[in-house]
Amino acid sequence: MEHIPILKVGEFLLVSIQVDMHDRLAMTLQDDLTTKLVATRAKGVLIDISSLEMVDSFIGRMLGHMAAMAGVLGAEAVVVGMQPAVAITIVELGMELTGVRTALSVDKGMALLRTLVDEDSFTLNPVS
Repeated sequence: MEHIPILKVGEFLLVSIQVDMHDRLAMTLQDDLTTKLVATRAKGVLIDISSLEMVDSFIGRMLGHMAAMAGVLGAEAVVVGMQPAVAITIVELGMELTGVRTALSVDKGMALLRTLVDEDSFTLNPVS
């Protein structure tokens, strides 16, 4: 069975999807990601989809579910590298990726994760 690598980078997890996604692979990735989030207690997840040329409604929903599950497990999630054709398809399908933060590149996504984690840390531990 295929697996997409999930790398720990500091306090974040990096998922770089470099193959065409099919439904079973998306389900496996979702399970692997939640397991890794719990095991590592990562504060953020960066999902790089720059190699995806097509996204159907199922894969789009799975991206949304992965971001939501990360949130439930106490981690921020950012999707990066969305190709214009993928963005157009998502809009044409009428999908709303509610709660999914996006950035153009891995660098910008990591910076966004850092900002989000720092804001959460400040909110949870205010200085008296």
